[in-house]
Amino acid sequence: MKIRNAKFYKSVSALDQLPEEQFPEIVFVGRSNVGKSTLLNSLTGKKGLAKTSSTPGKTQLINYFVINDTCYFVDLPGYGYAKVGKGQKQEWGKLLGDYVRTRDRIALVVMLIDSRHPDMESDRHMMEFLQYYDRSFGIALTKYDKLKQKDKARAGHAVKSYSFKSKFIVNYSALSGQGKDELLEQLAMYTG
Repeated sequence: MKIRNAKFYKSVSALDQLPEEQFPEIVFVGRSNVGKSTLLNSLTGKKGLAKTSSTPGKTQLINYFVINDTCYFVDLPGYGYAKVGKGQKQEWGKLLGDYVRTRDRIALVVMLIDSRHPDMESDRHMMEFLQYYDRSFGIALTKYDKLKQKDKARAGHAVKSYSFKSKFIVNYSALSGQGKDELLEQLAMYTG
């Protein structure tokens, strides 16, 4: 997949605000602070397309980006760490869960896992949720450049041990660009 153009389309806070266009949706999901916005900016080659922040939990809405006028990349609120109230977390969880459960235009879910913390319970729960609702998903191990060589093998083994139904696992570094071409190649299979 070659990304020729990418632009922000809209943010939604409720399912009745979702776009009506029939584009396939590639959904990006992961814990707060896993680097979803950074990965989206890296993939599209557009700094600032998705808002990044050093504060976990910055993405609080479902954000849609139009890619090549043929599909959407969808950035979901992070789960896990975010320092927000319990009510807000439950609201995000319901919105995220209802969207993944009911949206028929989801072609693929790309689950981002921080390669430095490959064995988090919240990631396992998300994977179980995706499998329960029979969603096709792949994995991007983010921040891969931050690992020492010996930790790279450990991270890969840890994720493989519980991700049998994953369509792919890509080691990704937004800093070096490692994994970008491979991930785009995988995404191309789901965009029409």
